[in-house]
Amino acid sequence: MGFFSRLITLFGLVLLGHAGFSAHEHTVLSSNARLTASPALPLDIVIEALVSLVIISLGLVLGAEKLKPVSWSVWAGQIEKEGGARNPYRRLEERYSFWDIRAKRKEFADWIRNQDVPAK
Repeated sequence: MGFFSRLITLFGLVLLGHAGFSAHEHTVLSSNARLTASPALPLDIVIEALVSLVIISLGLVLGAEKLKPVSWSVWAGQIEKEGGARNPYRRLEERYSFWDIRAKRKEFADWIRNQDVPAK
């Protein structure tokens, strides 16, 4: 996360904290005054809380890592190009009780190629 995105996120958190403190103070003052009206939050506190959430979201999005591809085949292709080091299923594929599917496919393809083609 870059410095700029952290600064934006920190500013949003300060605003959110201020909105929370303002809401608490408004609730305390409304309960002490014993108003008969419902103690709804003023519009400025609600707007401050919403704006702070947008600013926090913006800071987090700016500081996020590069997104991974959505398509499974693209993601798997990238892992294959890199040699499979980042493969999250590598432990499962290396288990002894599992078949090596790629080797079996290659054996099958070789077997099909080596079959005698019957003459018509």
